[in-house]
Amino acid sequence: MLTQQKTDFIRLMEQAGVLLFGDFTLKSGRKSPYFINTGNFRTGSQLDALGKAYAAQVKQAVGDDFAAVFGPAYKGIPLAAVTSAALYREFGIDKPYCFDRKEAKDHGEGGVVVGYQPQDGDKLIITEDVITAGTALRKVLPVLQAAADVSVTHMFIAVDRMEKTGDEGLSAVQQVKKEFGIEVRAVVTIADLFEYLHGQNADAALLERMEKYRAEHCVQ
Repeated sequence: MLTQQKTDFIRLMEQAGVLLFGDFTLKSGRKSPYFINTGNFRTGSQLDALGKAYAAQVKQAVGDDFAAVFGPAYKGIPLAAVTSAALYREFGIDKPYCFDRKEAKDHGEGGVVVGYQPQDGDKLIITEDVITAGTALRKVLPVLQAAADVSVTHMFIAVDRMEKTGDEGLSAVQQVKKEFGIEVRAVVTIADLFEYLHGQNADAALLERMEKYRAEHCVQ
């Protein structure tokens, strides 16, 4: 259901140039008529709103029952930072954040994980922009588990594209839950976006292309 909070977030994505329409090749190789690029959140006010949106999801899902926020390089890094800041500012939840390097550093403090250093027994949460096939998560989990004996309970994303993965007809979010036991929470879903665009009387040709893509690649 399209709430006011979701509407406000979609409008924020539009204003920031995060929600894009055209022809895009996704990490999965699919050709999509829409694309979400959270790297286009650039200003202080945009990042503030972004952090609040993520923090609200974290508060609702896990409260303060986690050790740290982890942001996978590269887009997950600012998401972890603004989420951590907003959690403290909005809810008084003061938690550290950390992120990974693409390559291990062999000088200075060394290592792959920067910021908070995970400890055995930690519960971590992950911030990412979108999830299409779960590819990024499969890469980052071994990094975290090599750092310490940790568990990842939740992953928070801006948009759930609701796209099918593999032969089972499950969405990436559903597959991540089944494969890793990780709950994925999105600020908005593609279903929310469709409802919003229809309410805004968006271009009919665009809606037709999006509906065709959705029918072929997304769970309903």
